[in-house]
Amino acid sequence: MTEKSYAHYIDHTLLKAEATKEQIIQLCEEAKIHQFASVCVNPHWVQVCAEILKGTNVKVCTVIGFPLGVTSTQTKAFETEQAIAHGATEVDMVINIGALKDQNDNAVQQDIAAVVQAASGKALVKVIIETSLLTEEEKIRACELSKQAGADFVKTSTGFSTGGATVEDIKLMRSTVGSEMGVKASGGVRNRQAAIDMIEAGATRIGTSNGIAIVSGEGSGAGY
Repeated sequence: MTEKSYAHYIDHTLLKAEATKEQIIQLCEEAKIHQFASVCVNPHWVQVCAEILKGTNVKVCTVIGFPLGVTSTQTKAFETEQAIAHGATEVDMVINIGALKDQNDNAVQQDIAAVVQAASGKALVKVIIETSLLTEEEKIRACELSKQAGADFVKTSTGFSTGGATVEDIKLMRSTVGSEMGVKASGGVRNRQAAIDMIEAGATRIGTSNGIAIVSGEGSGAGY
């Protein structure tokens, strides 16, 4: 694969609370240079990114109900609508993890479906299931509910919990959703070899703050 091929997998990510406008601008400029799939930022920065990236192929991705997933369904839907109005074309939402663990599958599915409906064909919806907090059965159920709710992707992690993406989880998620949905590996993918491992396991998108290291081939080892 070429540098450009790797770049098309990457959501160039900066979700730190202390991120400044200067850093967000730099993120966008890097994304333009390397032709990453998107930049992934907090909702406050969506409009800034949309203005900078206008006329490019780089999408603007933001996060919904982030990072805990326990805002109300109505709040998640409103966040989605507002983000799209400001220029987001991809949204990464966090499921209600506690509801999943309570086996309240209706609540989880309705939560996802509300975001899908709010996106209404204007933005891709990626569902963050936070794999590090789930059993294997819960991971499977979260993926199935995401698919049933009409989401476009399932995603491993917020990057703010107890762990990130693993090859095993990507394989499990891919086998659960089949070929119809995207699978995003996020959290701890720090270099090219780690990215290759995720792609070979079935990932079609990689969320990382180390996109430049991945496309340039810098670093070594697994990098998770």
